[in-house]
Amino acid sequence: MKQKRPEKKNFVYDPQIRYLDRESLNKLIYRAYDGIFRVYRKSRTQVAIEYLSGLLQCEKGHENMERMVEKVTDSDYKRYIHFLSGSKWSYQDSNLVTMKEADSLLREQKKRSGRPTGFVLDESSHLKKGNKSVGVARQYAGVVGKVDNCQVSVHASLSNEKFCTLVGTELFLPEGWAQDKTRCREAGIPEAEIRHQTKPELALNLVKKAIDAGIEYDFIGGDGLYGHNAELTRSLEKLGQFYVLDVHKDELIFLSEPTFSVPGRKSNRGRKPTLLQPDSESIQLQDYIKTLTKEDFTREQIRKTAKGWKYAMVHTVTVWHWDGKEQKAQKRTLIITQSQKTKYSLSNGDKEQYTNNEWAYFQCSRYWVERCFDDSKNELGMSGYQVTGWLAWQHHMALVMMAGLYVLNIKIEQQDDMPLLSVRDARLLVIAINFATQKEVDLCMEHIRIRHRQRQVDIDRYY
Repeated sequence: MKQKRPEKKNFVYDPQIRYLDRESLNKLIYRAYDGIFRVYRKSRTQVAIEYLSGLLQCEKGHENMERMVEKVTDSDYKRYIHFLSGSKWSYQDSNLVTMKEADSLLREQKKRSGRPTGFVLDESSHLKKGNKSVGVARQYAGVVGKVDNCQVSVHASLSNEKFCTLVGTELFLPEGWAQDKTRCREAGIPEAEIRHQTKPELALNLVKKAIDAGIEYDFIGGDGLYGHNAELTRSLEKLGQFYVLDVHKDELIFLSEPTFSVPGRKSNRGRKPTLLQPDSESIQLQDYIKTLTKEDFTREQIRKTAKGWKYAMVHTVTVWHWDGKEQKAQKRTLIITQSQKTKYSLSNGDKEQYTNNEWAYFQCSRYWVERCFDDSKNELGMSGYQVTGWLAWQHHMALVMMAGLYVLNIKIEQQDDMPLLSVRDARLLVIAINFATQKEVDLCMEHIRIRHRQRQVDIDRYY
């Protein structure tokens, strides 16, 4: 008897679904942001909507203002230039609204998923030519994995499982820029901002803004740049923040709590010792892991992927960490995960507070901010700007985060009907429904239906 095939899932989507039409974009912006774009009694909200429409319509490499004018009806290049470079609307207020709107969405999503929400910190680079762009210098650019001519910015994201969006940014100003006041003023940097701050210091600024705004999250995440910085971790501790931050493999830890004292002189020669020394030996993480066996790890499901569950071997242990300055070592939880590669994290939370699965979830949440960067650069024009001044850069980033918030609305609203909806899918649907003929809309729907069916077949095969 011929076996009956399993019924295929229906991927025929209604083109009138919520949040995909232009009216929904207008409602979101006018409801949340209208007062932000009011300058001298005149509202610039419609120009903001035009710019957002341009970001959504233009493909990567063509998301500059000249191409936006070609895509957006009744738009004007000079109006865009003034809106970014000359208009005095507050990017700080806009970013605050974006953060609060994302917070509201993810609070509801947390109720549904039952998973913690993370406030994840990371930096991103934007390759540029010349030396006029604000903050540009030859510095490490993660996007190409080497030193190059670029701008670097530190970002904060809110994430709950697969739903993530950028909610804050700080432009990194290299020392060479901060020391050249004339160059800074030519780029339009406000006097209060003409100072060099390290990336961890900029990250701390973003955390303080979130605290002041009453944003709800369960933990702070970040890579080794932030976990290795003792000033940042001490500051987070003082602010009462729970963090799980990556550290490097050569980080030193103590397996039992050490005591510190200033050693006595061994002879009458040389200076008298003044620095504290521990009474026990520290060990590097890369050496500590060699002492572990398979029995010291548990196998945990981390997150769903298109090829089945992502698993990791997880080890957690209580350790003590000393930055060389404090009077005593601080008790920490060490999290080690092994999958394709080995990752180390330190947290100020007690080991017994969470299971190995939960600790691994905290650590692996950095994946989603990296997805945010990919989507923002490939689909929302994050690095495609052609402006050089401070104000224009800040305005552009604020608008990119608004576009990300709009797409997050779509993905959360449609998660039951379109669970495989990507940022690119959402953007193509917005373009088709708002700016194409019915035939083109149907064709777009058909392509997405085919792609989703193929993805679902792969997912079903692995699960």
